[in-house]
Amino acid sequence: MINQTFVSKKLLLSFILISSFGLPVSGKTGEDIVLSAPDLHTRTLAASCAACHGTNGNALAGNAILAGMDKTYFTMQMLAFKNGDRPATVMHRHAKGLQVDEINQLAAYFSAQKRVPAINPATQQLKANHD
Repeated sequence: MINQTFVSKKLLLSFILISSFGLPVSGKTGEDIVLSAPDLHTRTLAASCAACHGTNGNALAGNAILAGMDKTYFTMQMLAFKNGDRPATVMHRHAKGLQVDEINQLAAYFSAQKRVPAINPATQQLKANHD
């Protein structure tokens, strides 16, 4: 037979644990983490850039670093991708999906990001056996 008190306590502890994930982080207030709709939209657009250009525009080797890039330069390059003046493998497709004001918002967002020097891990030699 199941002990009702044990089950109730376990259920209560589970509820407290699950509900605590929604609490703000210590030192942060609700005002620190609330984003306006345009800011949220811009950050969502910027997040899609992260796959190739890294978090907040700090790319690893091979792709353009967007963090700290001049707004005018960013905008000119994106418009060149958008209208086909600059050849690309995939960027023209991304740029064509953006409105000009979204490109301007992304330019402002990435220009405000701090460049972080890339730390590339040392090359590792894989071993055939794992003794």
